[in-house]
Amino acid sequence: MVRLATAADRLSVMRIVNGAMLEVDAEEVERGIDSGDVLVAVEEDRVLGAAVLEPGADGTYIDAIAVRRARRGQGIGGELVAFAAERCGTLTADCDPNVRPFYESLGFDIEEQMTDGEGSGEERLRGTLESED
Repeated sequence: MVRLATAADRLSVMRIVNGAMLEVDAEEVERGIDSGDVLVAVEEDRVLGAAVLEPGADGTYIDAIAVRRARRGQGIGGELVAFAAERCGTLTADCDPNVRPFYESLGFDIEEQMTDGEGSGEERLRGTLESED
């Protein structure tokens, strides 16, 4: 089941996001929880995955999406994205090429970006999932 994160979920969200080696700070997660922009996938009151969202004028940006390592590949990330799309409409996400299949499998249109923006020359991708409204 996917729901909005609560303050009680903060530590679990941070552990999952950190475990996926994503760069999201605790203050951002806390602000997102307070504003209803962090989603969690739960089973028997255990947080299995999380999505940190940033609403914007042109839709909602997925700042981070992560699932516990032992539960990856079971559709949990897809459930988080589906809930976010239903709730927020158009979604965008930046990702590395190795995550491209995940986003494509969910219907995102992927465009190549020149670099990661920090001058390292690493390829970055931007995916967009248009709202069905």
